Order: sequence, then C-alpha cells, then structure tokens
Amino acid sequence: MRRLFLSLLVFALTLPTFAQAKHPFTFEDMIKLKRVGEPEVSPDGKWVIFSVVDVDLEANTKTPHIWIVPTAGGQEREIIADQDADRPRWAPDGKRFAFLSTKEGGSQVWVAEFDGAAGTVVGVQKLTSIATEAGGELWSPDGKSILFTSDVYPECNTEPADVSECNAEKLKEAESSKVKAQIFTRLLYRHWNAYKEGKRTHIFVMKAPDIPGPGVHGGGFVGDYIARDLTPGDYDSPVFSLGGQDDYAFSPDGQEICYASNHDKNPAASTNNDLWIVPVRGGPAKNITADNPASDSSPLYSPDGRYIAYRAQQRPGYESDRFHLMLYDRTTGRKKDLTTSFENWVGTFTWAPDSSGLYFASEVKGQSWIYSVEFKPMPKPEPDNSTASTNNGFEHRVVADIVRITHRAVVRDGFNDDPKLAGEANLLLVSHMSIDRPIEIYSQSLLTKTTCNDRNAGEPQPGDCGKPTKLEPLTHINDALLSSVAISSLQRFMFQGANDDYVEGFLVKPPNFDASKKYPVKFLIHGGPQGAWGDDWSYRWNPELFAASGYVVIMINFHGSTGYGQKFIDAINGDWGGAPYEDLMKGLDYAEKTYPFIDKDRECALGASYGGYMANWVLGHTDRFKCIVSHDGMFNAESAWGTTEELWFNDWEFKGTPYDNRASYEKWSPHQYAKNFKTPTLVIHGQRDYRLDVSEGFQLFTTLQMEGVPSKMLYFPDEGHWVLKPQNSRLWYKTVNDWVDQWTKK
Repeated sequence: MRRLFLSLLVFALTLPTFAQAKHPFTFEDMIKLKRVGEPEVSPDGKWVIFSVVDVDLEANTKTPHIWIVPTAGGQEREIIADQDADRPRWAPDGKRFAFLSTKEGGSQVWVAEFDGAAGTVVGVQKLTSIATEAGGELWSPDGKSILFTSDVYPECNTEPADVSECNAEKLKEAESSKVKAQIFTRLLYRHWNAYKEGKRTHIFVMKAPDIPGPGVHGGGFVGDYIARDLTPGDYDSPVFSLGGQDDYAFSPDGQEICYASNHDKNPAASTNNDLWIVPVRGGPAKNITADNPASDSSPLYSPDGRYIAYRAQQRPGYESDRFHLMLYDRTTGRKKDLTTSFENWVGTFTWAPDSSGLYFASEVKGQSWIYSVEFKPMPKPEPDNSTASTNNGFEHRVVADIVRITHRAVVRDGFNDDPKLAGEANLLLVSHMSIDRPIEIYSQSLLTKTTCNDRNAGEPQPGDCGKPTKLEPLTHINDALLSSVAISSLQRFMFQGANDDYVEGFLVKPPNFDASKKYPVKFLIHGGPQGAWGDDWSYRWNPELFAASGYVVIMINFHGSTGYGQKFIDAINGDWGGAPYEDLMKGLDYAEKTYPFIDKDRECALGASYGGYMANWVLGHTDRFKCIVSHDGMFNAESAWGTTEELWFNDWEFKGTPYDNRASYEKWSPHQYAKNFKTPTLVIHGQRDYRLDVSEGFQLFTTLQMEGVPSKMLYFPDEGHWVLKPQNSRLWYKTVNDWVDQWTKK
C-alpha cells in the first residue's frame, strides 16, 4: 500500500511537468489558430467588435464570425456564430451594426440589432439582395444612409429601380451562355487573380434601416431601400485594393462621399488615383486632387467636417513611393503635408475626436509603430530655423504658415496596425502581432502615468513618471493553443551591405535549440521587392513553422525593403540583381561567421514574388545553396512585362518598356543565366496569378529540365499569387519542407 501511495505521489508531482511540456509548432497548430480582424469601437466607447476567421482543414473552408470584448477588459466572446459574418461596422446610434454574410448565397449586407447593456445580438436581418453582390458596407455618420460596393456592368447606368434589374439580367445572361469568350478593348482586363468580365466596382448608397425587423427569421425593414449608384461610369470607383483602409468615406453630415478613382486613359500603366467628392443626393463628381499626377487614396473626413485627411504619393507611376499624410481644407481647397519631415510610409490612420490630429501606423525597421500627429493654427509665422528633429526620429516639429505640426511615437512595441480610439480619445486600440504570436487586439491608455511627486518639493521622481502606459492585450483568443507549442522569438543582427550601408537581418532558432549543435538553414527572401521581414506573423510564409522542423531561419531586409527610409527603398529601382543580391550574400556570410551553430554546407534559399525572382537570380549566380525554392517568381523579364496586368510596376522598376530600354530587361533577367543553373530547384506557380503569369513558372521548369538540373514543379490550377485554400496550403508546406529536407538533411 505504501509503495502504491508513493507511486501515486510521484505521478501527481510530475503531472504538471507533463502538462506543461511544449511541442514544436506544426501546420495543424497553425490551422487551428483563430484569425482576428481589425477592432471596431462602439459609439459609446464601451465595446469592441471584430471578426474572427475559423479554418476547417477537412472542409477546406475559412469562415468568419463576429466577436465582442469590452474596452474596459473582460472575456471576449462570439456574438454571431450561426452564420458567416465579416467586416462589422457600427451604426451611429450603437444599437445596430452592419456586417457581410453569404448565408443566403453571394455576399450581402446584413444588419444586427445590439443590446448595449448585455453586449448581445438580439436579431439579424438581410439588408441587400443585389445580384452582383455587396461588400465594403459603411454607415453615414448621421445615421441616415448606408453605402456598399458592388462590381456592376457600367452600361447599366439607368434609373435606380432599373440598375439592379439590368445587372441581374446581364449576369444571368453571362452565366447561362454556352460561349465563355471575352472581348477586350483596353488593358487591365484582368487584375490580381480574376478577369474583369466587363464589370466595374461602384459605390451604392441607400436609406439606412431606421425600424429594425422583429427578429432573426421574419419581418423586414420599413422604408424605401432602393440602392442608387453614386459612381456611374466606366471606371473603378473605388480603385482595386488588397486590403487596408477603405478608399471611400462619408462626410460627418452624411451629405457627401469622397472616394478614390483612376480616370487615366490607360490605368494599367498609371498609378494616378485621384480623390473625388460626390453628393449623396446624386450629381456630378468633383476631382479634388487633380493637381497631383501620382496616387491619392484613403480619404477620411475630420469629425468637425473641416478637413479630409488622405495618403498621397509624389512620383507618378511608382507604386512604392513614400506615402505622405495630407490634409485637404474643404473650405479653401488648400492642401497641407503633415509628414514632410517624416521619413517612413504612413499606413492606416484615424482622427482624434476633436479633429486636432490623427494617429497612424508606420513601418520602422521590422516593426510597425503608432504615431500621433497634432496640428494647430499659428498666431504668426515663425522663422524657418525653428524646425527641429531628434536624432532617433521619434519626434519632429515643423512650423508652417498655417499650422504647427508635431509627430510623436505613441506605440513603439512590436508590429501594430488599424489604430482606433475609444472614449474621449484616452484609449488607443490596435491590431498587434509579433513573429511568435498572430494578431490579437491590444489597448493602451493615452494618458501619462500620474505617479509623479511634487517637483517643487525636490523629491526624486519614479522611473515611469510622466511616461505613457504600456500596450496591453485586450483579447486572448489564441493564448491556450500557443501555450502548448514551442516558438522562438526574433533575433536581430546588423551588417555592412551594399554601398557600405548598414543592413538589418533576422534569425529564428528551432525549438529545443542547442548551441553546441550544427543546424541547416532556410534562407528566406521576401517579396515586393518593396516589402520587409520583421516582428510580424504570417500564415503563408511562417518563419516559426519553417524553423520548427530543426532549421535556423535567416531573413535579410536588403536594399529596397520598407521601414528604413525612402532612399533605401529607391535603391532597388533599376538594380534588381545588384545591391539586393549583394546584401543577401553578405548577410548570409555574416550569419555564418557570427553564429557557430549554422551549418553553412546545408543551406537552402526560398523566395516568392520578388523573392522568387531573386531565387531564380541566385540560381544563375552562385552554387552555395544545396537547394532552391522559387514561388511565383519572374524568370524572363521581357515575357513578364507582356503578361502582367499592372504595367506601371515593370515600367518603373526596369526604367521603361522592353522595346524602349531592352538592355535593362536583358541585364536583370534570370533566364539569361540559364547555362549556370546547377542547384536542385522546386518551382511553384498558380494558374490564376496575373501579377506574374504562370508561364514564368513553366519557362523556369522547362529550362531546368532541359539543362538536366534536379527539379520539381508544384502547380495550383485554383490559386493566384498567394496560396490561400487550407488544403492547398497544407500541400504547399509539405512539398516545400520535403524538398528542403531532401537536399539538406542527407
């Protein structure tokens, strides 16, 4: 009996050890993670709603639902679970919110009734039933209107009652026709992963529901809910977007809409998106940024109605020019750059409730910080020498003839986006992530700590006196799952790269790391090329998952990467295989010399998009790698120009067209160096990739086979530039990891 008791005691004492044991991160773990969307704060500042995507691997689906959490903190919970529900947007009264759902077929706008006291949904109703589907819904600030976007046939520009009927008839005709041929008369006939099929994105507006229906399964809204097309014509209004901030907005009085649209004759070769305003009651649109031949986008009215803030670039045709934060005065028509002295891009932004400033996200050396910009009228101009800037770039003051502008870094921790304000602008909410944790919603009080003593008394001050409070997690949706897996943090290093510039690199160690051992390397090359690696999470190219099978992962932010100033970004223009390649090789050299646990004889290079191009370039310029993975990469620069849809990109990066500047295309085309190909290469490409046509992958694979280089091709007939379907993603990771194992773990 005593022996049994001791055995049970030992088991009981060791049970926590077993329970706390962590296993290496797996693809199945990643699939189980819930994908949290951007925060939307209720008008009273008490609640945050957001979408959460659940992935079902076996069903091969991704389904969003609506969740809620109190801004004061507390348990988050699902409030719309019995149907798919995405993009929640509050009504001004806080008693309802709109969302998108495909519950009854295609995407339509639905409205939920909300009990603010209990934080629950008490009923839902479908609002739109448009044959061409609805997206991007938005309430007007006065609560009288709601808009949505839809891809419609521009020739259906008739009376409101006929618009929906006309589009429904044309859509039915196209779907039922035995002939699937299309006739093109202009460029940009396909974009990203779909053909336009003669349709344009337009903005529709309709009367907002003012009397909710009686419940979930019956009734309806009372009133005239005919939608009117506010942006008729043969243009995309708003312009195409892969996400981020909306390219349209309501004025505070609900009487006007501002949106981005490109009216250039050849939009495939133009980045000249302009901002247009149009009355909600209907009428001609007015271009308010016609003086800028480059891109203007992301309009957002100030709460007091005086300004429209927006993002603007300065160089036409260059999609990676610096994004400035601009102000348009609606009374005078004057424009003001709020970020003249700011060196990095302005990302998503939001207004302060009193219209005295804005908060915006900006990439900074592998992170994304949140900045505030405040401005106020000056009683009289000050001398130019009053301009000041700190060495670390955290604060800038610029004196102008009308306003004083002050920038300040509010959040400097990790990768943050989608800033929103709650209450009296005292609480900031953001989407926050890191390389070892996917997006959760975080909050931070904007009030400085009040633990300061009376300075007149001469007493020492606490170390946190007057400092902002810390960014804290508001949601914990993935905490339980992540607590059971072994995930490494990001390690940074700096080295001297091309042009003697300092370049940043990152390293992720495998789980259960042992410094006395030697590890093979997965050398990841980012896309863009104007993109960057950093302390952020990804489901498509996840460094933690690459490291989990016993690899050291190395990533380099070469010349052309974002977050290091515009000069560093511009360095890649016309030099695709030059400075970036030098940075990559020098960065890997530095890592091999600095970290003795790296096995330099077992390294594989992997890249997608521009990273795929660079993988192809590496293939023809060095034999140092045991294997290569090239995903959706450019192989033949000339054929890539003729098959892409966004011609402005190639025209800018290669300094003209192939028939105007053929030397540049020939110089930097990987296919010119095919006789040097020796490294075993895995080629991956999607049929629906219209940024880099699938023919680029086929040409590469054909060349490798003809040259006798060990090679394999993974072809996705149902994917575009990204692999998005869950089971395709599983096959992608397995094929890539098996290929790397085959050549580095012998």
